Amino acid sequence: MMVHKALSKQITSRLTELVSRIISRLLLEVPLYARLPAEELYGEVSAIITHNVRLLGVLLREQRLAFSSELDRQRASARRRAEEGVPLDAVLEAYHLGTLVLWQDITSGVRDSALHDEYALLLGYLRQVTTAVSAEYMDARQSFLQSEHDARRSLITALLAGVALDNPALSLPSRYAVLVLAIGHHPDEADESVSATVAGRRKMRRVQDEFERFTEEPVLSALDPTGGIVLLTMQDWDKLRHLILAVGSAAGAPVIAGGGLASPADVPATVREATEVLELVQRLGYEPGLYRLGDVLLEYQLSRPSAARAGLAELLEPLNGKPDLLRTLQVYLRNELSRTRTAAELFVHPNTVDYRLRRIAQLTGLNPASPQDLPHLRAAILSR
Repeated sequence: MMVHKALSKQITSRLTELVSRIISRLLLEVPLYARLPAEELYGEVSAIITHNVRLLGVLLREQRLAFSSELDRQRASARRRAEEGVPLDAVLEAYHLGTLVLWQDITSGVRDSALHDEYALLLGYLRQVTTAVSAEYMDARQSFLQSEHDARRSLITALLAGVALDNPALSLPSRYAVLVLAIGHHPDEADESVSATVAGRRKMRRVQDEFERFTEEPVLSALDPTGGIVLLTMQDWDKLRHLILAVGSAAGAPVIAGGGLASPADVPATVREATEVLELVQRLGYEPGLYRLGDVLLEYQLSRPSAARAGLAELLEPLNGKPDLLRTLQVYLRNELSRTRTAAELFVHPNTVDYRLRRIAQLTGLNPASPQDLPHLRAAILSR
């Protein structure tokens, strides 16, 4: 019993020194603590360390574990760290490191066999505080993330609806990059041995994670496994093109997107335009990637309703009911009149491509090999 009291007195009498040593070890061994504001480190962090050392002194003296109420300050501290975004591993490492410093101080110059009870008690306390702190931290972090998620969802809903956002406390960027995505199927979604719902959600999470890694600013998104809308503050179009390719790689599925830049008030109109661009490039069979209106100006204009468009579409009426010929013409034009690339994409012999092109010329009166007829054929394809 005298040993317990002596150790308790040893800890409490050297409280200031022990707290200082623990903080020094934290600064040396846990890099995140070196980046904390001095006011926080020597204020809140120092205070919770002091509280823990004092409590351990009491527990050693009374040879018991902590009551739940005695861990309330640790829970409150964990909640604040969660709200500040301090990683849980750094929080828990601080408790383990502090306990190690105390144990090293207790055992200096004392035979190990005399400290069996103290060792068991110290480990028991560490188990208690770790459980309490991690549970409170995760609860606070989940609440914070849910609140942040709800705020982002409300904001993008308002922006997409064109609702006036006149809250003076709400700071919006001058422009957003508006991206409308179409996400293809991951192989797992077609695998009967795998839950398609789970595979789709996993794919969507990887897409979301890729966007989050791309920018330090909040990502506003309304996504499902087939695609959706993303608003970013990044406006470098080259980087955005690379991002869409990276998103496709992360998703394990082809991703194609239409996009544009918009002020907050113009988001709804830009979403409509980006959606039209996306639908157009999908119909034309473009490769996965990001496309703006400027990338498809002629194609976009020719696809708009007009009397001329109807007339152009009629040029290919002789190919109705002949999907092989129409498909060959589309692929041939997209591959810049290359017979070999067209044949490879269609899995046919180049001679078959030649035969089909001759049939197209016979049926429509427009020769795909003629420079004079090519503009009409391209326009007719777009108009359809």
